[in-house]
Amino acid sequence: MAPPSLHKKAIVHLKKVDPVMADVIIRVGKCTLEPRTENTHFDALIRSIVYQQLSGKAAATIHGRVVTLIGTGGEAPAKIVSTAHEALRAAGLSNQKASYVRNLAEHVLDGSLPVDSLHELSDDEIIAALTQVKGIGKWSAQIFLMFRLGRPDVLPDLDLGVQKGIQKAYRLRKLPTPKQVISRGAKWAPYRTVAAWYMWRILDIE
Repeated sequence: MAPPSLHKKAIVHLKKVDPVMADVIIRVGKCTLEPRTENTHFDALIRSIVYQQLSGKAAATIHGRVVTLIGTGGEAPAKIVSTAHEALRAAGLSNQKASYVRNLAEHVLDGSLPVDSLHELSDDEIIAALTQVKGIGKWSAQIFLMFRLGRPDVLPDLDLGVQKGIQKAYRLRKLPTPKQVISRGAKWAPYRTVAAWYMWRILDIE
């Protein structure tokens, strides 16, 4: 995604195809979504595992300790595999997450996850490649596509924030199911990433 020019195209399209989204865009304002491009794809995946089901501050603290322990860049996968499980736990990772980061590192080292060239694959190929790793489900893979690679047409249908945003924006009595999210978001293509961002942001507005 190349903000802000792509954001402009997305906003023109979204306003045109969906009057409710047009109102949301006016209320929220300018789209400030930008992918995180620092460090490597592997580092980004480690971060996503650490941050799962944790508040931002707690996750940031644990992530900082994990980075201190294993470093960043090309040496990190080998460093994880050679680090004792207890040391990963001592950095603040749960038992499950310690096994998840090790599984991720093993997939990278044995070549079954081409982590450095993920950006060369299609969205569906990336989701298939990432979800073979324990602890990386469809949601995590979609977040990677959106916030690491800046892919423009990703709709995280399993995301509670997106579901709540749609419920609020469209004044639905019930939370939409993932299937209903996909159905309602079909007209947002090919800019569903920006649409999802607006669904998250509308929750911050009274």
